[in-house]
Formats: sequence, structure tokens, C-alpha cells
Amino acid sequence: MPHYVIVGSAGIIGHYTAYKLLEQNVHPKDILIIGEFLPGDESIKYTSPYAGGNFSCITGDDPQTLAFDKMTYKELGRLQHFLGGYKCGLDRVKSTEYWDKRPSDEKLNSLESYLYDLSFIPSNDLPDGVEYGIEFITWNFNCPKFLVNFQNFLVSQGVTFERKRLENIRDAFVDGAKVVFNCTGLGSRHLGGVNDTKSIPYRGQVVVIKAPHIQENVMRWCDDKPTYIIKRPDSNDQLILGGYLQKNDWTPDTFREQTLDILQRTTKLYPKILEDNRKGDRIEDLEILRVVAGLRPGREGGVRIEKEFVDADKVLVHNYGAAGYGYQAGLGMADKAVLLALGHLKL
Repeated sequence: MPHYVIVGSAGIIGHYTAYKLLEQNVHPKDILIIGEFLPGDESIKYTSPYAGGNFSCITGDDPQTLAFDKMTYKELGRLQHFLGGYKCGLDRVKSTEYWDKRPSDEKLNSLESYLYDLSFIPSNDLPDGVEYGIEFITWNFNCPKFLVNFQNFLVSQGVTFERKRLENIRDAFVDGAKVVFNCTGLGSRHLGGVNDTKSIPYRGQVVVIKAPHIQENVMRWCDDKPTYIIKRPDSNDQLILGGYLQKNDWTPDTFREQTLDILQRTTKLYPKILEDNRKGDRIEDLEILRVVAGLRPGREGGVRIEKEFVDADKVLVHNYGAAGYGYQAGLGMADKAVLLALGHLKL
């Protein structure tokens, strides 16, 4: 029977956690991942497949988050190798990122310490209203494909997956289980034994278009309406256009006015989307493949990575709340959660 149980909708944080357990020489047959949803499924309650999926500079500037980002960025190459190379749904591309307000020195110093091929954009080359900009080589994810390949890798190592919906976190302590990782994201709000009312969604809406002529990312960060263009790797030329960051909005539907707003903002920020489009130079000429909404699993006060004891001899480790940066900070989060579980880190 498994000694380590990871609970969630088999999202990116749960996968990263299993991977980090393997790194710590936990036997794969001692690891069980329980999820109401599994890679390949679609549901508004299963956020990970809907993510735009890239390493960006959207995160905050507190030391913990900066450290999570740095670890994840530096380790993704190794993970890509294990999952079969760039065809796994993870690849590197150029990214240009703009801020309406200059980031803190702490954030910029951290980025400068590890981003590959980083350069700073001269002020006279910045778009109107932008205070700061950088270019670097980033990681992009084809999230649905990456999750399936990640699951296949874990299964090939001997990790077990089980489709199951739990009513209470205690139900995860199956026979023999000593440690349970709660990676349920927004599910932590209603999961019995957790009921974390600080867990809240940050709704986003994106437009997926076919754009073989675009091979890079462009981002502009502001408060509630970030604008981003993300090249989805190994996807038959899909481009993700967004978006929104709507706090505490649970709406699963998509709206035409938001779609038009996204198309207008992204093509203004990066006119090449229209200028080199083979079907014409108007927004109406873009080949729209899909419009989707997703609920980023956020948390008031930031991520929760915390250890507690259940019935004296069982350990529960919480690992959730990353909102829109689970893919890019999740390896760092998982590393901390696993070290807590194994007793190598104390809080």
C-alpha cells in the first residue's frame, strides 16, 4: 500500500510533488495520486489544462516566491529530458515582457541571476505607458500535452493514479498511508477537514488562434487586465492570447466582449499578429480555434505550504494557492512541501 498520497485533480502541483518525492528516493510504488480529474479530462474545476503555460515575470517579489521561480526555471530542462525532449509539450522560446510600473530591485536582481540570455530594453524602445521591459529565453508549456506526458512518465516509474472524489482529506489516509499532500487548489475551499475560505479563484479568459508566423511571447503586466501572447509548443501553431485576472470570479462561461477586448489589446501590443497573417490584416481574419475560461487557484495571503499532524502518527502537508504561477513556481513549491514531509525542513 502507498505510504505517500497526493490529493488533487491531478494538476501540475500534484505532478511536481510526485516528481520531487522520486528525487528524494521515495520508491514510486509508495506514491499514489488521487484525483477527481486526470490528465486528458476537461472541467472548469480542473484548472491546469487551461493555463496559458509559460514562465513569466507575473509573480511577486517576496523572497520565497522568487526562490520558487528560480528553482523551477533552472530545473525544467532536466524534467524536459525525462519526459522525452521538446515534444513532451515543454520548450524554450524568446519572451519580451513589459511593465507599466518598474518592478522592484529585489525582483530584477533575482531575474538577472538566472534568466538565460537576459537583456534590458532601452526606454526609447518601450511602448507608450510602459516603464520597464526585458527580453530573455523562457519556458513555454503545451499544458494538456505536458500533463499527459508527465503522467505517463510517473506511471512508467511505478507511480499509481486513481480517479476518486474525496469528501474529507482524512479519506486520503488509505491503509498504510503515512503522509498526505493536499494539492487540491480551489478544492481546498470545500474539502472537508481543510475548508480553507482563503482559497479563491482568479478568473481568466483566453483566445486560442492559429498563427504559424509567431514564434515568441510578448507580455504586458498591469493590475487586472494583463495582456499576453504565448506560443504553445508542439501544438500545430497555436497561439494563446489573453487575458484577464478577475479576483473571486467563479464564472466558467466566456464572453464575446472579452474576446474582442483580448484581440484588440494583443494585436495592438504586437501588431505582427495581424501584419504577417496569411489570411488578412484585420482582427476578423484571425483563425480562432477556441475561447476558454479558467479559474486560477489562488489564495488570500499567498501559497499555503504547511505541515500538520493528524492522529499523532500521520502527516498532512498542504501545497496549494499558486494562482496563475503553478507551472513556473511549482517545482520550488513541491520541493519545500516534500522536505517538510520528510522532516528535512522545519517550520
